[in-house]
Amino acid sequence: MVKTQVQIPDDLYQKAKRVVREREISLAEVMRRRLEYIVHAYPPLKTTESWIPPNPQHLNNFLASPDDWREQAYMPITENDGT
Repeated sequence: MVKTQVQIPDDLYQKAKRVVREREISLAEVMRRRLEYIVHAYPPLKTTESWIPPNPQHLNNFLASPDDWREQAYMPITENDGT
């Protein structure tokens, strides 16, 4: 068995101590039970293969010139733009 330290917020600690008193079990047992639940709820990810990004899609021609695309990107859109 491994011994470890954890830091938890004071209010969560007080709530856990209430459970300990009501159930007459140790705080360590409460934490072990919760960790068992979490490990069961989150099975290992299937990472046998490396992730490969999808192929890029062609999104038509770029309408802004290479010199002023940044300026155009930050221009506010008005209702008369037709967009």
